[in-house]
Amino acid sequence: MQISVTHSTIYRYQYPVILQPHTFRLRPRTNSTQRLLEFDMQISPQPAGQTECLDQDGNLALNAWFDTSTTALTVLCRFRVAMLRDNPFDFALSEASLNLPLRYPDPLSTALASYRMQADVSDLVAQYAKVLAAGAQWNSLTFLTTLNQQLFLTCRHVTRPDGAPWNSDQTLSAREGSCRDLAVLFCDLCRVMGFAARFISGYECAAAGGDDSYMHAWAEVYLPSAGWRGYDPSRGLVVSNAHVAVAAGFDHNLAAPIAGLFSGGIASQMEASIQMQVDPESTT
Repeated sequence: MQISVTHSTIYRYQYPVILQPHTFRLRPRTNSTQRLLEFDMQISPQPAGQTECLDQDGNLALNAWFDTSTTALTVLCRFRVAMLRDNPFDFALSEASLNLPLRYPDPLSTALASYRMQADVSDLVAQYAKVLAAGAQWNSLTFLTTLNQQLFLTCRHVTRPDGAPWNSDQTLSAREGSCRDLAVLFCDLCRVMGFAARFISGYECAAAGGDDSYMHAWAEVYLPSAGWRGYDPSRGLVVSNAHVAVAAGFDHNLAAPIAGLFSGGIASQMEASIQMQVDPESTT
């Protein structure tokens, strides 16, 4: 299956502004689950300079800087991706990895330590995770499946095109949230049970052909011998070939598609447009 996407983002400023350095994380991954076949990104105004780097999560980020004032920043991306993972359960775990709380062997435990941090997790969220774990008989895979389904079934999905994700306590208390809110909540609940978890931004095939498509967010957890595996609590799905992953990070800010500051203006407004086509018959 192949997916083609055209993504336009325009930031309009009330008065001319000076753009500070910006980071663009809009290039989809290339790995064992998806292969990037074509990619083009155009930025206006033209950056004075730019450089690509591979960041801490393997995201290919473009860092750009500018030397002119402007009343708008326009970013246009076009790409085509081949999806490769039909079966999201193509792995086997050791008996030790099936028990909660999950414990990673060294040196893997040290490498994943930052993804397991739960200093900001509230008692409400921690208690909810423990209740779900008990109901799952303290089995790691059963817990992940149950958690994914529970958030999908008990939390009302809302659309919020702008703004940072809510904290996990707010989302759990309200029993509603956007895809990014539920992704943050899913990560925090997993971290309580010892999982390494991270936030993912990208696209979902279900939005193809829609008039109001947005970027999507979900979560990944690290399973020994299976690597990073995706779970989408806003859809109740284990991620396979219906999601195009673009960027990952322990914190949602580290997976932001576009990040940067400007000076000299008072107000800004963002306009986004996404067109997506899915060809289920295409092969790589």
